[in-house]
Amino acid sequence: MKHPDDDNELFHRLEAEMTADDTHGADNGRDLEALRDLDARVVDLDKARSARDQSTASLSYDPPAESTNPAPDGSAAALPAPAEDEERGSAPESAVMVDGPAPAGPDLMARLRSGQRREVIPAWARSKPEFVTALGWLGGYAWHTAAFHAVRLPWYSLRLACQAPAGAAKFVGGSLRWAADTEGEPLRQVAARRENIEEYLKLSRQRDNRVKLRGIVLLLGLVLGPVLAIVLFVLAPTWLEVLALALLTAGFGFLGAPRDKPVISRAVVTTEVEKLTSGIVERALGALGIAEINKALAKGGEGIKFPAPITRDGPGWRADVDLPYGVTVPDILDRREKLASGLRRPLGCVWPEPVPDEHAGRMLLWVGDRALNKVPKPAWPLAKAGSASLFKALPFGTDQRGRRVDVTLMYDNVLIGAMPGMGKTFALRTLLLAAALDPRAELLTWELKGTGDLDPLKTVSADYGSGPDDETAAAALDSIRYVYKDLERRAKVISSLPKDKCPENKVTPSLAANRSHGLHPLVLAIDECQELFSHEKYGKEAGTLCTGIIKRGRALGVILLLATQRPDKESLPTAISANVGTRFCLRVMGQMENDMILGTSLYKNGIRATSFTKSDKGIGYLVGAADDPQIVRGYYMDNTEAQAICARARQARIDAGTLKGLAAGQAPKRREVADPLLEDILAVVPADEAKPWNDVTVDRLAELRPEKYRAWAELKDADKARQLTTALKPYGVATGQVARRIKGKTVNRTGFERAHITTAIAERDQNRDAG
Repeated sequence: MKHPDDDNELFHRLEAEMTADDTHGADNGRDLEALRDLDARVVDLDKARSARDQSTASLSYDPPAESTNPAPDGSAAALPAPAEDEERGSAPESAVMVDGPAPAGPDLMARLRSGQRREVIPAWARSKPEFVTALGWLGGYAWHTAAFHAVRLPWYSLRLACQAPAGAAKFVGGSLRWAADTEGEPLRQVAARRENIEEYLKLSRQRDNRVKLRGIVLLLGLVLGPVLAIVLFVLAPTWLEVLALALLTAGFGFLGAPRDKPVISRAVVTTEVEKLTSGIVERALGALGIAEINKALAKGGEGIKFPAPITRDGPGWRADVDLPYGVTVPDILDRREKLASGLRRPLGCVWPEPVPDEHAGRMLLWVGDRALNKVPKPAWPLAKAGSASLFKALPFGTDQRGRRVDVTLMYDNVLIGAMPGMGKTFALRTLLLAAALDPRAELLTWELKGTGDLDPLKTVSADYGSGPDDETAAAALDSIRYVYKDLERRAKVISSLPKDKCPENKVTPSLAANRSHGLHPLVLAIDECQELFSHEKYGKEAGTLCTGIIKRGRALGVILLLATQRPDKESLPTAISANVGTRFCLRVMGQMENDMILGTSLYKNGIRATSFTKSDKGIGYLVGAADDPQIVRGYYMDNTEAQAICARARQARIDAGTLKGLAAGQAPKRREVADPLLEDILAVVPADEAKPWNDVTVDRLAELRPEKYRAWAELKDADKARQLTTALKPYGVATGQVARRIKGKTVNRTGFERAHITTAIAERDQNRDAG
């Protein structure tokens, strides 16, 4: 770093020497003589600067210990060390260099290698669905324009015919003015007023030559025009005469049309959108009220830097912005409404995003021509035809630029969260419809809201339930138990396969296609999962089993899809939200809900689903499907479309022979519900009855649940006792003789201790939680 006093270094040294001379008066004469020698010497400034630059590594001056006398060879005298340092007996402190020499920077080849290459062929042209969509839009636009003008063609013809006389008069008048060279008249008048004879005569001769030539051309036209018209009328066919008359009428009609009233109106009225420029971006950022941005934009500030040109990106503009030092992208996201106001664009058009691979101050600002929620909803690519494979990317939605966004379900799990009514169930239904179009997939679908939003999938699901009641929650838990139990079977099958059949120890498309292995994709979907996880009786077990499915099911071909409108730790266990790979968060109200769905610190990093408005239905942040978070607008399919897709998927399953479960009219494969015997015994045996008899307990059980225990109650007393003894044996509850006095006599019957029932329940629940 160059010190501001370096240029005056010589003068500072002389001043120090003069000070030393005042202190040591005995050497005044000798030192003055040295000063005269210095004053009389011519100093080479270039050499002095060169010597100074060579010593900047330490920025220190180490004076020699010799005397201040001039050197014998007549060179410059050495200056003494400061007296204070001599008294202390130590050398002066060396200045530490803070800034090193300016770096040379990367060379040309390094800059070229680190540069980002733009796509040779646009993304929409390389994607078949997007290319087909673009061609379809172009064809529709052309058809609409042609039809619009075809309907109005009679009106256009009538207007042109009415305006043709005015157009003919304009043509005649214009021809006469051209022949008379009236356009040069103002110049000749100016020359005459100035009495510039030479200029006036020159212009007059030019006018005479023009009038002569143009008069000849006009005369030839007046002579040959009628002759050609008569020849055309006599010799030409009728269609040519009609065509000539139509062209002549149209020409005169357009010529006679007023400028503010065009004959042909527009078939499509486009909205003019202001081009995004650096000035507009700076104006918008300056309106946010951020102090560091205001300093950068003020006079003498560094301004806003743009590392790349502002370019057209899809249906909008893209600007890469380097924010001032200390300003981060989340600071801008907090003021997205003000940013939209500064850009004079609707809120749904303005989408600032962080750039994960860059520093925290690099912002990608995309400004669309139309608000995302106002753009016509694109059709789902699989809505009309086609099949799907869960091992490949499935169409899930589109981004702000209209580009397709895919999700791969195999080896992954999905969590969807949002406020009520923001499109959560429709997003889940899109994934389920895609899974239904894979004939190999087994669907277990549970909708715990009870409104029937997923009813179309009942025709293709092996297990299905809808409702907020306890029975549906219990059935959903049974389905979860079935899936969890199937993990063990699948793991054994994969471990038994040879390495050439299963080299990566996970389900592959070929293994899934082999029905003998039973490794087909198994999709478990639970909408409004908070109703199950927060259930007093089934919630804890459901959360534990789903966590195990998420952790172990990826390689085994099991996929878990969860959707919730209440993302909190009571309704969504943290073990589940922490292990799901793909998350889709639509509008939520707070930071906690945002991070519960998308992941910890995503809100802090600028990924905020709280920025969506009430009108942004179906729009959310998708995390995990790609390297970077994406803003995605999901496809929307109503019940009619979903039913048509499910009908096609059902037929494909029938043809492949994979239709089963409820969809095939069969009982679903569920693990039996945990036997409620122990809980029922506690319900019928009072707490003050420590040792009940077996036969009496069986009669009470029959009264509690006649559909389950009626057959036991119809047995003899001894058989009742044996039946209950056998039923309690798997739980480790022993029975024995229990004596009671009845009418003064001691009666012994088979019974048990109520405390042993309570202990067995506690041990069973503990073992289940551990599993």
